[in-house]
Amino acid sequence: RVSFMNNQKPQKPTLSGQRFKTRKRDEKERFDPTQFQDCIIQGLTETGTDLEAVAKFLDASGAKLDYRRYAETLFDILVAGGMLAPGGTLADDMTRTNVCVFAAQEDLETMQAFAQVFNKLIRRYKYLEKGFEDEVKKLLLFLKGFSESERNKLAMLTGILLANGTLNASILNSLYNENLVKEGVSAAFAVKLFKSWINEKDINAVAVSLRKVNMDNRLMELFPANKQSVEHFSKYFTEAGLKELSEYVRNQQSIGARKELQKELQEQMSRGDPFKDIILYVKEEMKKNNISEQTVVTIIWSSVMSTVEWNKKEELVAEQAIKHLKQYSPLLAAFTTQGQSELTLLLKIQEYCYDNIHFMKAFQKIVVLFYKAEVLSEEPILKWYKDAHLAKGKSVFLEQMKKFVEWLKNAEEGNQQLCSYVE
Repeated sequence: RVSFMNNQKPQKPTLSGQRFKTRKRDEKERFDPTQFQDCIIQGLTETGTDLEAVAKFLDASGAKLDYRRYAETLFDILVAGGMLAPGGTLADDMTRTNVCVFAAQEDLETMQAFAQVFNKLIRRYKYLEKGFEDEVKKLLLFLKGFSESERNKLAMLTGILLANGTLNASILNSLYNENLVKEGVSAAFAVKLFKSWINEKDINAVAVSLRKVNMDNRLMELFPANKQSVEHFSKYFTEAGLKELSEYVRNQQSIGARKELQKELQEQMSRGDPFKDIILYVKEEMKKNNISEQTVVTIIWSSVMSTVEWNKKEELVAEQAIKHLKQYSPLLAAFTTQGQSELTLLLKIQEYCYDNIHFMKAFQKIVVLFYKAEVLSEEPILKWYKDAHLAKGKSVFLEQMKKFVEWLKNAEEGNQQLCSYVE
């Protein structure tokens, strides 16, 4: 037993309070943006303001310097001339360069040249794409820390980069920051940005980009809540020379209002609300959202036709349609007070009957029903027949309407003959 005890290994000392040297390969490289900044600024100083030379220097430096690690520092330097402190200020003790966006001339041509520097750099080092988007989002949040001229240059540059696809429109979310909106910085910045964006592309291309990131209906949020109206937006941007953007927002608002109107209308119909209540609601919405009678009659027609499951048999669907439309004719009549509205309705009926094959033979019966119900009148029907019809199913529908049109032209023969067209 004594022998066994003596052979046991002595207890190892504890590790507490002792420091051990780590292996060289386990040591993490120290994050030192200052040294990286000095290298970039020195190179930019040597290239001067020749942006072609700047692009070549940045391309070559990517092989030696760690762009992936110091992306934020790199973009801070190229935009502001040095590393930015929180809020957007340049630290006094930091080295800085004048070869940057903020120190450049405030004109579109210069910003286009700078945009090329960023394009080439990001095409060459694809991994910088995400870091650049993050940088621009940050810069937008720092707008209050920049001078008006610096903001203008950044806005022009951002618009160009959005136009050529280097940036995604989702970066604009930063402009909805409450403080920027409240102080009018967001709206003023947006004016310069959209001017350069539309200058590079056009309003349709801008609209597509905004739609992709669900921002097409959010532009009014550039203003405080008490100024978020189409009228205010339109006045502000039209006076700034962006009439096409004002019209786009007005149109978007109108589309949204029309969708909302159709949704509510279908709910009212499914509940069986009295027509007088529905008519009152629709007229209020028309006035509030500046919706035309032609648009409303289209919405009502679509809503009326979508409330029914139609019979698949052609010989039965016409009878079902007449019965259904007779019920809703007072509603349609309330919004066909103009000849153009009646013609719009006729074209929608033609389109519907053509697109739904079972309705092809029902066209004339629907038109006659609406004539009797005073939804449609002689003049729009005759105009439709003569030259205002669509090409869809033209020969079929004109043939169906031939006898009725002849009767209209000789309407003095009386109502008795008309009855035969309804049977």
